[in-house]
Amino acid sequence: MNTQQDFDPRDRKKYYLEDSPTRRFIFRLIRIFFDTVTVIKLEGRENFPLDGPVIIAANHVTNFDAFPMQFAVPRAICYMGKAELFNTPLDLLLRVLCAFPVNRGEKDEWALRHAHKVLAHGQILGMFPEGKRSKGRGLAVAKTGTARMAIEMNCPIIPVTVVGTDQVFKRFPHRSALTIKLLPPILPNPNDTPLSLTDRLMFTLAAGLPESMRGVYAEVPKGFGG
Repeated sequence: MNTQQDFDPRDRKKYYLEDSPTRRFIFRLIRIFFDTVTVIKLEGRENFPLDGPVIIAANHVTNFDAFPMQFAVPRAICYMGKAELFNTPLDLLLRVLCAFPVNRGEKDEWALRHAHKVLAHGQILGMFPEGKRSKGRGLAVAKTGTARMAIEMNCPIIPVTVVGTDQVFKRFPHRSALTIKLLPPILPNPNDTPLSLTDRLMFTLAAGLPESMRGVYAEVPKGFGG
């Protein structure tokens, strides 16, 4: 018997999968704040599907990245957040914002099941394939979890580049530039493995980023088919 699966204490709480008036109000306040410190430029919104399950996969520079990503799309994004945050007074707020906890550094079966549930309900799952913040050092080697999820759920991945979150506050009282670009969807094909789909995703992200942010994906290997 899988004791973790049967008795995980996280099952005692409600994790929201959809938008709500409370959530919209909170994000409206957050957007007002961002508009006072940044000038947000959005590109590629036509690439975003208006219904059905989808994974949004983005580069990860700072803890602020999730907010401009949500501003860029008209549907609620559900995110994994480090489990420690859900043991603080932020717990209810995070759950209302459609976030859910993941135990980092291990294979968290509960978090994986919840991520599957998000997509099974036709919602949006936000993921950072690198698994941790790059802090401006460029893309790091990605984990295969995002691609594996897309293959298992047979859903598209929308690559999203976020540029400028590391400059927020640095030019205050002047506003800093923040650019979010939604790239065309990547669909798993029958021959994809988690690794091959991860490579396609990450080289696509790198091509949409400034050269200084491409990191280990700056140079496409010879013969790579994309």
